[in-house]
Amino acid sequence: MIRLIIPGEPQAKGRPRFYPVRTKAGRTFSRAVTPERTRSYEVYIRELFVVNFPNFVPMEGPLSLTVDAYLGIPKSTSRKRREGMEGGFIVPEKRPDADNILKSAGDALNGLAFRDDSQIAEAIIRKRFSSQPRMIIRVGPVGEGKP
Repeated sequence: MIRLIIPGEPQAKGRPRFYPVRTKAGRTFSRAVTPERTRSYEVYIRELFVVNFPNFVPMEGPLSLTVDAYLGIPKSTSRKRREGMEGGFIVPEKRPDADNILKSAGDALNGLAFRDDSQIAEAIIRKRFSSQPRMIIRVGPVGEGKP
């Protein structure tokens, strides 16, 4: 099982933008372009993975992906509410969406931690508040290291 910590505010996978493209033959088709913010965040995750796990051979077989996203506590939060957030009694109901956070983590590690994201047989995502925003990603064989 691998465990990777990504410092900073967790970011969700952005929706692709579609642009019309005309071929030399005169046909037009749509081209999907991933937003720059999403691309740079995925590159950041990939770079951290390569630094922490040099010469890593992608895992094979069915895998489990667990993502713990710790979102920053807003500065305007009262002391009492902040304590509830830090203690895990108050959980985020705000953006970014949990499924899009999971998607950004999975897409970033595709080809590095595992051969293909189709290998992910189970996924767990948790959103919490913390004074130290970060994302913790764990990947391992199904059934190993249950949270």
